[in-house]
Amino acid sequence: MKKFMSLILLLSLGVTAVFAQSTGSSGDNTANSKTLEYLQGDGVYETGVMTFLKGLKDSVWNHFDLFITDAKALAAILMIIFFAIKSYEMMVGDKRMEIMPLLRPFGLAMIILWWGTFVKVLAFPTDLVANQTEQMFQSEQTIVNDLRLNRANLMLAVANSLYTFQAQTEVAEKESDTWYGQAWDAVTSTIKQGISTVVSPLIELKNRLTIGMQLLFTQLLELLGIWILRTSVYVIFMLQIIYSTILIILGPFAVAASILPAFRDSFSTWIARFISVNLYSGIAYLIMYIIGLMQEYALTSEISKYQELVGKDGLSANLEKMAWFAGNGVLSFGTVMITFLIGAICMFTVPSISTWIISTSGVSSATSTFGRSAGTVASVARKASGSFF
Repeated sequence: MKKFMSLILLLSLGVTAVFAQSTGSSGDNTANSKTLEYLQGDGVYETGVMTFLKGLKDSVWNHFDLFITDAKALAAILMIIFFAIKSYEMMVGDKRMEIMPLLRPFGLAMIILWWGTFVKVLAFPTDLVANQTEQMFQSEQTIVNDLRLNRANLMLAVANSLYTFQAQTEVAEKESDTWYGQAWDAVTSTIKQGISTVVSPLIELKNRLTIGMQLLFTQLLELLGIWILRTSVYVIFMLQIIYSTILIILGPFAVAASILPAFRDSFSTWIARFISVNLYSGIAYLIMYIIGLMQEYALTSEISKYQELVGKDGLSANLEKMAWFAGNGVLSFGTVMITFLIGAICMFTVPSISTWIISTSGVSSATSTFGRSAGTVASVARKASGSFF
């Protein structure tokens, strides 16, 4: 426990030092932008991770032909079995000669032979949806990132003003001690009461403006909220990559199996699942765009409140409102953090929404299993951390 408290104290000193350095150049937007990128990343969703996920998807999709040879062999065997069954049925007179059913296995075999082209054609409509919604998301994120920088500048101005007021109250307290002692020796108790009335609010204000731990707590809360949102986004994109890769690599077996009448629906089921999984990107970007609108509103709201505290120029601080704000315990209004948490919850609805468009039960059950496993791991981690501390 002592080690944990020491770590918290060191973090508090580190955050305070970073803010102190940043506030010294609050007029330099470039320096503040670098500080914000250092603390929270270059955006709500880090560009490097999003680029990595796109590259990972393209990389793993290139292994679509991993089991093509095995699927061809299986398709050949099942075609022989299929034609043997059809021939026997026509020989005994149970079925009449029909040409179109006999052509179906050849069509499925051609799909296996041209598997890479078939997958790209099947994914083309969903890629169009993803590209369109990604453009909407990127345009909104440009606005959100500009607002984040503006809000960060105002937060630094608030911190700078709090440090200034704290220093002023400390000086006032020391001067009041000297003044109070002289007044006690020279004048009556009535003057003593008047001096106490003036000095007491200054001392109280000094106590309320102790902001080292408040800065630490605020930064930890914001980092926690933004990383919960990022994690949910990264998990959804990783699920899409994993599911689509498995479907692409093992899909030829589903095509081959559908040659037999008993597994006739396996190919159509595979198509439904593949399209449903491929819609994850488009739906995710659309939800992220809507979340971005919420973040824009929250950032604009908090910016207006910070401007009431320190003025639009960041130099004309309101002492009374600043004192009340510092007394809340957190140097944030909480609106932005709430939008981060709401966004994380909304991101996990992507698999369910995709099944609204292309109905399939396999993906939903797999996602539910993942959710239950994640919940189990989280509960074990909480118990382990509780027993540790």
